[in-house]
Amino acid sequence: MIFFETKRLSIRSLKSADFPFFKELFTDAEVLRLIPQKALSEEELHTRFTRSLNLELQHIHERKCDCAIFKKGTEELIGLVLFLINEEGEREMGYRFRKAYWKKGYGMETAKGLLHFYFTEVNAIRVIADAYIENKGSLRILEQLMTFEKKFFNEKEECTERRYALTKAHWLKQIQQTPL
Repeated sequence: MIFFETKRLSIRSLKSADFPFFKELFTDAEVLRLIPQKALSEEELHTRFTRSLNLELQHIHERKCDCAIFKKGTEELIGLVLFLINEEGEREMGYRFRKAYWKKGYGMETAKGLLHFYFTEVNAIRVIADAYIENKGSLRILEQLMTFEKKFFNEKEECTERRYALTKAHWLKQIQQTPL
């Protein structure tokens, strides 16, 4: 199922053939350094991958979901969109790309598409995003699209992060001024 598309990208549920690229996104040291996150074990990878196979829209409303990012017209997974619900019950967005696809504008394109999807399809009132303070690329994107809320220590990942937020009302004002 395709959840949304942007000018160059399609975001859809994972399929069995996506596993090798999915695995890379959870084991590549350079990708994980910017999140930061420890590499997943083989068992953890299979559990997480299986949980996100063949998702439907209703799943995004209920739980954490990983969805595949593709360049339109291709079948090679280039990244993941993460639909999250944090500890406070807030909608949270995330994304990550394979290293070969960094610095091509896909992060900004994906973030804009995610916000549009959350506010129009999921009907979220507010969306947040957390980024590791060393992930300069993601911080630049979030600073352009959202409002800084706080800097905090993430005990689970043992790192300092910055939190950004955007309300649907503020997003509607933004798109009136500069459409997607």
